[in-house]
Amino acid sequence: MEKKMSKREWQNSMKVRVDYNNMMAEFVGAKEGFTVKEFDAIKGEINSAYDKVQANRGSGMMGWTELPYNQKEVVADILATAKDIKKSCDNFVVLGIGGSALGPIAVFQALCHLRHNELPKSKRKAPKLYVEDNVDPERMQALLDVIDVNKTVFNVITKSGSTSETMSQYLIIYDILKKALGDKAKDHIIATTSSNKGNLIKIAKEEGFKTLYIPDGVGGRFSEMCPVGLLAAAVVGIDIKAMLEGAAYMDKLCKAKDYKKNPGMILAVLQYLAMKKGKNISVMMPYADSLKYMADWYCQLWGESLGKALDLDGNIVNVGQTPVKALGVTDQHSQVQLYREGPFDKVITILAVDNYRTTVEIAKGCDNIPDVNFLCGHTMNELIQAERSATEYALTQAEKLNHTIYLPEVNAFTIGQLLFLFEMKTAFCGELMNINTYDQPGVEGGKNATYALLGRKGYEGQKAEMDAAPAKKDAFII
Repeated sequence: MEKKMSKREWQNSMKVRVDYNNMMAEFVGAKEGFTVKEFDAIKGEINSAYDKVQANRGSGMMGWTELPYNQKEVVADILATAKDIKKSCDNFVVLGIGGSALGPIAVFQALCHLRHNELPKSKRKAPKLYVEDNVDPERMQALLDVIDVNKTVFNVITKSGSTSETMSQYLIIYDILKKALGDKAKDHIIATTSSNKGNLIKIAKEEGFKTLYIPDGVGGRFSEMCPVGLLAAAVVGIDIKAMLEGAAYMDKLCKAKDYKKNPGMILAVLQYLAMKKGKNISVMMPYADSLKYMADWYCQLWGESLGKALDLDGNIVNVGQTPVKALGVTDQHSQVQLYREGPFDKVITILAVDNYRTTVEIAKGCDNIPDVNFLCGHTMNELIQAERSATEYALTQAEKLNHTIYLPEVNAFTIGQLLFLFEMKTAFCGELMNINTYDQPGVEGGKNATYALLGRKGYEGQKAEMDAAPAKKDAFII
């Protein structure tokens, strides 16, 4: 009889792996690739970045580092809340934008049936999930056309309660709920926000909404593994405890002082060195539809964290690496032409899956057409793996920097690892670049301009400045 694996043995078998052979000179060529000597030359910077991240764990805006460990009571509350929602509702709608939306979307796509909302309720055994991450009026109307608000719970997520997009959604939805349900409208709203400041917590207390709290030291793009993301995941049946266990497992790996044994640090160092060589585009290319929106989530994490005008010493540096999302195999028929034969300005990160959750055989047929018949007897699993390996080979032959992150399979534990790996990579890289990883002054500039245009009190000066800008010329409009 085969011995059953212990929990620790199973977790070790699910370890996410980083293969960076194709970033090294001996594989991709001396002109583009790196050498161990280049790593050793910045060892002091690497050690300093490591020490700073470890020293700041749990403080300031690094509260996210402790989420795998300090949420026992929060998780219990989330699971109880999710259980009640499943009993009473057909739909669960997230109202949010940015980190309040991209994380829930990515995890939902990764860990639920790819056609979850289209399954009959008897098969999905959970509410449908919608994440409304924009203010396109047609999108809002489309949502209202397909849901019954009487059977829907809305999760309003904003730490400040002043996010225009989210609060406009809230105002529209709560008005509809009050007209339809009267005093019971409040039972269809859950507020996820700061416990001690901002507008939404005030509204939640006044209206009597169920509330969940975003820790003070957790910014939006680092918030998927707090109530921001965990509630939606629990409602659709995802094992949120396993996600947090995966994050803790990866955290342990990323505590290794030796950067060669630290997956988060090695990824950060590779991108840092690549940026020094002018590789200012970071492509995230999953070879699994389940991981498609991990690329979207990564784009916000990487772009918003590292795209900065100033360094920590106040110098104008205008640094950052533009994140680009792609999907294997789909984008082999669009973007890969550029990646292989275009400029040497990119690093391609491939997300690979060792074992997909189903196997589909390619049927026999087309016996008289060898160019098609060769596929017979194989599986779609073999085909997608071959396509991924071929892309990796083609990029490497063209001396284009690429590396692969392997998930043994896509499950809650490995997704927890992947999320935390990218967060640690971002934290380490920010320290290497000597920038503030956690602010977003560029985002605030756009927000302030929006407030001014819509007449928010206190932004009259911004409005006057915008009104004084040069008028557009008809000559440049055709």
